[in-house]
Order: sequence, then C-alpha cells, then structure tokens
Amino acid sequence: MTSQARILVTPRSLTAEPHPDVERLRDSGFDIVYSRAGATPTEDELVELVPGCVGWLAGVEPVTPRVVEAAENLKAISRNGVGVDNLPVDMLAKRGVRIMVAEGANALGVAELTLGLVFSALRSIPLADSGIKAGNWPRIRGMEIRGRTVGIIGCGAIGREVARMVVALGAKVIAYDPVRPNLDLPSACFEYAEIDEIVGEAEILSLHCPLPKDGSALLDHKRLGSTRPGLVLVNTARARLVDEDALIEALDEGRVGCYATDVFEPEPPVSLRLAGHGRVIATSHIGGFTAESVDRATRIAADNLLSALKD
Repeated sequence: MTSQARILVTPRSLTAEPHPDVERLRDSGFDIVYSRAGATPTEDELVELVPGCVGWLAGVEPVTPRVVEAAENLKAISRNGVGVDNLPVDMLAKRGVRIMVAEGANALGVAELTLGLVFSALRSIPLADSGIKAGNWPRIRGMEIRGRTVGIIGCGAIGREVARMVVALGAKVIAYDPVRPNLDLPSACFEYAEIDEIVGEAEILSLHCPLPKDGSALLDHKRLGSTRPGLVLVNTARARLVDEDALIEALDEGRVGCYATDVFEPEPPVSLRLAGHGRVIATSHIGGFTAESVDRATRIAADNLLSALKD
C-alpha cells in the first residue's frame, strides 16, 4: 500500500475531532483526507476532495452524481450510520463502488434520544425551561406515558429498542414493519398493524424507517388529517418522511400537538418556518452523537472500509 492511497473522511463528528479508529487507517498505509472541520461539506468541496480517494468514510452529506463522477478512483464508501438515502446507490453500483453501513451502531443512542423527546413533549419541558429563564413560572399540565398507545413505524435496530423501552414503561405499542421481526414482547402490549391503522390510533407516533422507494412523504396531508387530536409525533429518522406543509397545517390546527424532531431538510434548516414553530421541539441531529455511539459506529465503519479495500 502506498502513501498515495487516500481515504476521505466527512462525518461532522469525525472532522471536528479526529478519532483513533480513523487515524489507525494510516497504519495500513492510507493517507487520511478530512473535509472542513465540524461542517457538512458542500458539493463543490466534495468535488475538490474526492479525486484520488480509494475509500470514503461518509456521513449524512448529500452525494450527487457530479461528486460520483469526480471520484474516479473510488472503490468503497463506508457509512458511519445505517442510512444510504444521501447516496446515489444505483450510480455507485454501476461504477463498482461498494457501499457498507455500520449496522446497529447508533441504535441505543437514537432510541434514548427518542424517549427523551417523547418525555419532553409529554411534559412540555422546553417550554417550562424557557419560561423560567424568561422570568416566568409556567405550569403546563402534562401527560404520563403509562397506558398510552405508542405507534412505531420501522422495527429495525432502533425501532425495536424504542418498543422495548416504552413497553417497559407501561405503554402499549402498535408497530409496522414489512418484515415483522419477533421482538419477544408480550402480545398484551405489542402488536403489528398497518400504517394507516397506526396513524389513526396512536397517541404518540415515532418514525424509524427509510423513505418510501418513490421518495414521497410517508406522512402526507391525508395521513396527517387522520390522526387523533393532539398527536405527539417524533422523528429521529429522516425529515422527508413528513410532508412539511401538511405538518405545519396540522400543528397550527392542533391535530399534531407536538412535533419533536432530530432531523431537518436541509441541515441546519435555512427557514425557521417549521423549526421555530411553537409546537416543535428541535434537536440538531444528535441521535447517534453520543460518546458510545460514535465509538461503535467509527470502529465498524473503519473496519468495513479496511476489509473492502483489502479485498
């Protein structure tokens, strides 16, 4: 392996502070190329950085066909997460570029944030905090999770962790997953159902699924118009799962009582039309941004990349 073999590293969590599992790639003879520290690289930046790179440890930044065209030597992309919505998968496959994901690495971190967002919504924690800091004493009547019906769409590594957590807290879960994996949860508090049924019955609805294959919103005007009044909607998956115009309308009318989200399109949001809404609780894509999740995801992503490039 010569020093000319380069690996591009672009996840914000890894460019802000180099990680030992990334730096150990140098021990295998690779040069490491980092994008701008702590920032999502732009298309122009990627086009400038990717030429000559044989491997890419990638984050959530959009990868356009123009970027792929510039990546003439690229052999493998290793994600430090599980989503590949930001990648032109078909084009990369035609170019013979192998794509790998860090399966399950950030599941616990995202699941715990999901639960944190649920409680923040049920108890209006952000409103109480900001009110006190403004010199007021807001007392907003909250709700308890025990006995609530929680809808979960997607029971992969993250969704199943959320299901187990809320069942342990005394909630009933109705879930959708095309595979319907066995989660070893009692039938008295867990069952599978279809999406429309879940949307109509859930008091709390949490999204843990990829985008539909056609790229459309999973929750559109029709589905958001069929929810129970005051729905708590939590999204730690993908912003485009929810139609933004329909969501704002539902928030204004109170059909969605709170939208608690860790994801936006784009990131950071250019407009505060949604993020600044009074019924929205917003976090800055921190679901998998824990010390433990970053370590797991980085180790898996680096190992995947080394394995692919060695092959």
